Amino acid sequence: MLQLSKEETLALRDKHIGKSCQLFFRKDPLKIVRAKGQYMYDERGDAYLDCINNVAHVGHCHPKVVQAGCDQMTTLNTNNRFLHDNIVLCAKRITSTMPENLKVCFFVNSGSEANDLALRLAQTYTGNKDMIALEHAYHGHLTSLIDISHYKFNLPGGVGQKEHVHVASLPDSYRGKYRDTHYKKEEIGKLYANEIKEICEKIQKEKGNGICAFIAESLVSCGGQVIPPKDYFKEVYKHVRAAGGICIADEVQVGFGRIGKHWWAFQQYDVEPDIVTMGKSMGNGHPVACVVTTEEIADSFLRTGVEYFNTYGGNPVSCAIANAVFDAVEKENFREHALVVGEYLLDSCQILAKRHKCIGDVRGMGLFVGIDVVQDRLSRVPDNKCAQYVLQRMRDEHILISIDGPHSNIIKIKPPMVFTKENVDEVLTTLDRILKEYRHNTEIYTINSSRHKKTADISSNKEHRPRKQSKDKIKSI
Repeated sequence: MLQLSKEETLALRDKHIGKSCQLFFRKDPLKIVRAKGQYMYDERGDAYLDCINNVAHVGHCHPKVVQAGCDQMTTLNTNNRFLHDNIVLCAKRITSTMPENLKVCFFVNSGSEANDLALRLAQTYTGNKDMIALEHAYHGHLTSLIDISHYKFNLPGGVGQKEHVHVASLPDSYRGKYRDTHYKKEEIGKLYANEIKEICEKIQKEKGNGICAFIAESLVSCGGQVIPPKDYFKEVYKHVRAAGGICIADEVQVGFGRIGKHWWAFQQYDVEPDIVTMGKSMGNGHPVACVVTTEEIADSFLRTGVEYFNTYGGNPVSCAIANAVFDAVEKENFREHALVVGEYLLDSCQILAKRHKCIGDVRGMGLFVGIDVVQDRLSRVPDNKCAQYVLQRMRDEHILISIDGPHSNIIKIKPPMVFTKENVDEVLTTLDRILKEYRHNTEIYTINSSRHKKTADISSNKEHRPRKQSKDKIKSI
């Protein structure tokens, strides 16, 4: 295969790939040519520790997952209108991890397709259109999903909020509307859930119809690695169902055992969604995803005479790979691993926070952790500048992290499940050094700025000041 230089690859990309298709590290993007486990390698063979690739769920190029795909590809790959074992075995495995009522699967190719299909099912089943989603949420790149993704439609060049879309406050007890500084922990979830109740009541009163659906990530990723309050979803689901709507749990980012304690993050909240969507990690990088729902909701397509067909969704190769991912999670105890290493990661981040005042909050479950970078802890003002510095310097040290959240100040850590305690030590030791470096550079800048300002003040006002006082001030700097 022809091997291009990095410069040649960039030149062809600039010529043929849409300019809006962004890369990590735009000024000097990485060219990754291979990966293994939790490491990625550039064209020079340099290794980078991957702290962000929840897509490569059981590790980059997991040998048994790769082999399963290769074996099936050499035997058969066709569309899912032919009877085949892989799709039904995959469906059986998925539903075995779900509440009893969630027993019907629709296979698709991506998390975006899964969420789009979930919306279609909800609209068909309820006969309603009004959707409730969360502030700063992201659910995919299809038009139907951009419409409900505040993270996208609220951008300066975004499409804006559609009439049928209703946005509720992000249930963030650290930075949100109801904070842990003013409200008791047990109150916060209900306060945020009451907003959903008010939205439902307003729709019923003004439009004379019910809700279509409420959709939310079980743990909010793009919104800033936010962990909703414990009783939030239980209250929300109650209000939505009372208004005729159904509840959709988006597990695209956090499913398949990433939180350790459970297969799915919604299980942490002791709720039963009406629809669950999944993708990304399901195929360890291969395009396969799924919608799981109840028989009643699934059969609503039949009642309207709508046939569902997806050419590639659930094809034999995709399902062989998904089944191999299940095997890896179960046989290699990745859920237990995520719990143990995740607790170590969270504890290590909290210890680091005690050393650095720029860390306002540390939150997470399993291998899904966020570090909220602030200018000061009292005001909790986001420090995007510090976060950007950390992002670039960590890359310099061959550690790949990302930042997100409405203020782009949240350091996100969601690595492949093979991430180890030794990896945690490497990341946190390096982060500690970089934060010290940033503080030192900032202090020097502040001192130099102060010196420049005072010298300028003395120079511009010297005719009004006693000479001796001016000398004393210069000497004291």
